[in-house]
Amino acid sequence: MTHSDIRVATRDDATAVAALIGESFRDLAVSTWLVPDSFVRQRVLTGNFQIIVESALDNGEVHLVGATAAAVWFHGPPPEPPDYRARLEAACAPYTSRFRTLDSAFEDHHPISAPHHYLAFLATRPGHRDRGLGSALLNHHHARLQLAGIPSYLEATSSDAARLYHRHGYRYLGNRFHLPDDGPPLWPMWRDPADSR
Repeated sequence: MTHSDIRVATRDDATAVAALIGESFRDLAVSTWLVPDSFVRQRVLTGNFQIIVESALDNGEVHLVGATAAAVWFHGPPPEPPDYRARLEAACAPYTSRFRTLDSAFEDHHPISAPHHYLAFLATRPGHRDRGLGSALLNHHHARLQLAGIPSYLEATSSDAARLYHRHGYRYLGNRFHLPDDGPPLWPMWRDPADSR
């Protein structure tokens, strides 16, 4: 895969990107914790992701490989989107409190000491995994961060994801943290631009 296969998303792509992430993340432990009802989970997740993707298009960038993989980056800690509370309630009720708890956990662990880019989502549609699409998206953005001397941050949602990010130069930033009510662990990870692999 070459960099020419990757394009920058526009506002016209927001709905499709949110749906791609919703499909990709449907069975993650954190998604099951957020929305236990499997019949509505993907719809609720997609509604939430639409809000975040639109915010990233205003405060960062979204990269796509066709309709199969996406990376959603913010240029720093993500700001609260306009009308977020009302939009979150409309998209996620009756699970809104879980999404707010997740937001608070992310805010509590997000580093604020240094300028950085934040990887909110790296998603590959089921059926297209293990083809290097996620790695290609990471390499694409890391090349720019490397030149600019900008670090990056993310929260890995599984040990498999953490291993992928570790291979791309990320290190653990403190200990993993767990969501409440027997929720799953999340791994905060940081990449210095000197840690290229």
